[in-house]
Amino acid sequence: MHWQMGWISNRRGPHPHMAGVTILDVARAAGVSTSTVSNLLNGRTERMLPETRQRVESTIRKLGYRPNRAARQLRTGKPQVIGLVVPSVGNPYWGALARHVEAAALTQGFHVLLCNSERDPGRERQYVDELVSDGIRGIVLCSSLPSLEHVSSLLEDGLRLVAFDRTAQATDPVGLINVSVDNTIGAELMGEHLVSLGHRRIAFVSGAIRSINRTERFEGFLRALERAGIARQDVVTWPGSSVDSQFGDVEAAELGRVATTELLAGPNPPTAIFAVNDMTAIGVCRAVRDAGLEVGQDVSVAGFDDIVLAELYSPALTTVRQPMKEMAAAAFRALHTPQDDDGSGTSLLFRPELVVRDSTGPVAG
Repeated sequence: MHWQMGWISNRRGPHPHMAGVTILDVARAAGVSTSTVSNLLNGRTERMLPETRQRVESTIRKLGYRPNRAARQLRTGKPQVIGLVVPSVGNPYWGALARHVEAAALTQGFHVLLCNSERDPGRERQYVDELVSDGIRGIVLCSSLPSLEHVSSLLEDGLRLVAFDRTAQATDPVGLINVSVDNTIGAELMGEHLVSLGHRRIAFVSGAIRSINRTERFEGFLRALERAGIARQDVVTWPGSSVDSQFGDVEAAELGRVATTELLAGPNPPTAIFAVNDMTAIGVCRAVRDAGLEVGQDVSVAGFDDIVLAELYSPALTTVRQPMKEMAAAAFRALHTPQDDDGSGTSLLFRPELVVRDSTGPVAG
């Protein structure tokens, strides 16, 4: 990645630059010309009096002025930049997405600035504020939170925002663009696959089901089981997936291991486990082995995403594949697609694919 953010602003709410502080405001407050301020910002201070330089620098700090990166790019010809805010590159899925977004961006002369938000609305707002204050006007946001109220005001100020892995919601701000795989269909396909193998005691393992993508996966999974005559109340869910738990983006594998250890120690353990994503599924597999059981024989394990580790893992992981390269390219294009006349955004939905490998098999016995 061209530049990965490793910092977070201490500011709360919009950055002062978003409030309209300009180079003219700095010049007036410091009692100098705009060209003097411009010379300082661009390092041309050879002929500037020391007291003038100190006064301008002090005024910049006092007003909280941030130079506009976009304006500099117009003058210098440097590549433009887009922002990419993901939950955590600790999950290889998001690292792969960043690579594909960057590949699409580089073909058009753009660079990508990466942030990890852990799905925290306050942290997302702080990152977005910093990106916008640096002149970045196109951001791909990947938290999949139900409400984007914490960043909606920035769309009114000209920010182009693409919500990734999230379908459109009734409360979405005007101008928002959503790009997602059909999570409901993908989870239905997996539920149908596990049922077809004879499994009736199937568990769903996830961190907090508070994001749109996870809610859709859970609902699609339940829908498939209900069609097979398995009532919702009979579906096994790990207690950690309750509304009070954390998302588990950073420690997904450990979450899967802990959840499965508890499930297998219960009085009526599941014969199959569907994990919300592949990293969680890998942790599930580890716990199955720790219990002295065989993945795919004693307990079937399935994931979602088809990260590169899914095929390399042993046994190879049954999962739901997302067309990530195409989705990433679509997200980048959406940042530059003209909006409809009514100002509304666009929703793009991609179809997933069931990939059956060795980690699932017929119910034992």
